Amino acid sequence: MVQAGGWLMLPILLCSVIALAIVGERFWSLQEKRITPPNLVAQVWQWHKSGSLDDEHIQALAKSSPLGRILAAGLINRHHPREIMKESIEDVGRQVVHELDRYLNTLGTIAAVTPLLGLLGTVIGMIKVFAAITAHGVGNPGVLAGGISEALITTAAGLSVAIPSLIFYRYFRGKVNALVLKMEEEALKMLDVMHGDREAREP
Repeated sequence: MVQAGGWLMLPILLCSVIALAIVGERFWSLQEKRITPPNLVAQVWQWHKSGSLDDEHIQALAKSSPLGRILAAGLINRHHPREIMKESIEDVGRQVVHELDRYLNTLGTIAAVTPLLGLLGTVIGMIKVFAAITAHGVGNPGVLAGGISEALITTAAGLSVAIPSLIFYRYFRGKVNALVLKMEEEALKMLDVMHGDREAREP
């Protein structure tokens, strides 16, 4: 089928391999337990309440997870006003969101390009069909079959790659948005407890 589809099957197959690799990597990287570990703000509050919140704990927090990086950015400025802490959190938060979006643009591009590659294969196949008709007439179906099969195979291959790529692109976009909202909520919770806007209790 790959040979019958012509040379345009090669970029379509390449796109399918890249899309599969991105989907596998994003499934691994965007696990909620890796991005937003539970009880992280509670742990920070325990350190703060016991007076053990120091640079060593903050560095360990920053290395633990993306949420830990965001919280650590605020804790570095814990002796400054709330607005300074919030600005630091937002600056690091933008970097973390960029990392969570990694490869998704590529996946979206594959979802958009592969149907066009299939369409291009269809056009090339039909051109071959009409060229064969011009040269041999319509009396020999075997002469026309090659161009028709090439047109249909490339279209089917392009759509077979594009449809799951688009589905996973939308899925990961939604997951990233949900994770970003969760991290914002946790960061604001930490700001509240550090500045006494909540009751002095474990979050």
